[in-house]
Amino acid sequence: MTQREFSQFVTKYEKLVFTICYQFVKDYHEAQNLSQETFLSAYRHIDTYQGDNYKPWIARIATNKAKDYLNSAYSRRVMLASSEEDSVETLASVKQIDSSQQPDEMYISKEGSGTIEQMIRSLKEPYREVCILKFIEEKDTQEIADLLGRPKKTVETQLYRARSILQKQIKEVYHDETK
Repeated sequence: MTQREFSQFVTKYEKLVFTICYQFVKDYHEAQNLSQETFLSAYRHIDTYQGDNYKPWIARIATNKAKDYLNSAYSRRVMLASSEEDSVETLASVKQIDSSQQPDEMYISKEGSGTIEQMIRSLKEPYREVCILKFIEEKDTQEIADLLGRPKKTVETQLYRARSILQKQIKEVYHDETK
């Protein structure tokens, strides 16, 4: 790929890459840095890519760069140092792991991070709304049904399906981390 072609490639996908990075890290400047790292990595490996559609490939690179950043020791140190008081509150809010919990509940309890919240907020409706109420606002099923004006059974079904979607996403994260 020539420099001109790669420049067009960057122009075509720069907004997508930045958006993906920003959705993960929630920091404008860090998202810019990660976008640059994404395109640098793509530049190094573009000749080895076996496909015609670059969009999913560059999106996966951006996602992996953002996940690597969030999992890095540097990121954890910066977050802890940025607000010791917030860190103490966050640590205090993390629940103990109960062996009777579902895998998604164990992950939420263990991580206590924004990663799960991002996954929940990225769900499509009607799952996003019920999950936000259930997992983030910690409302029970009947309260959710009353708030949304839906039958309790409908809310239970939506939560069941949403849990299944989240479990698949969590398994992907764990699978990617073990590689």
